[in-house]
Amino acid sequence: MDWPEIERKLQGAKAAFMAQDCPLLEMNANERSLTHKFAEHLQKEFPEWSVDCEYNRDGDDIPKRLRAMFDHIPADDENAQTVFPDIIVHHRGRQLDGEHRNLVVIEAKKSGNHDGRDREKLKEFKVQYGYSFTVLLRFLTGERPDIEIEPY
Repeated sequence: MDWPEIERKLQGAKAAFMAQDCPLLEMNANERSLTHKFAEHLQKEFPEWSVDCEYNRDGDDIPKRLRAMFDHIPADDENAQTVFPDIIVHHRGRQLDGEHRNLVVIEAKKSGNHDGRDREKLKEFKVQYGYSFTVLLRFLTGERPDIEIEPY
């Protein structure tokens, strides 16, 4: 799968979100609510893949963590200290010979909510876990709701 096809699918999910769930942006809903609904629409675009929010496994039993950024945090931490990707498109479980299982990793932020390490996180997820594509989503809330899609 190449970037134009990924982008088309992301734009399809965005269009469906804006048609059905735009009130969540207008009311400034929680970021987790926004990513969850976006992931639901994204799943329809990737029916042969799993689309998960905050998925914390590498394979079946190993917690996912970014070594270069968070060596001091326990891998089994579930108190919002470790970094799980906001949305991923992947095949769950262990990689089989020749199978690529990590397709897209997405970090999402609401407007006005900036974490300067988002691009660093995306880079580490790509390097460490072999995602083919990395994307930064920006949920623009309020009177002019929108979703910006930035490949990285």
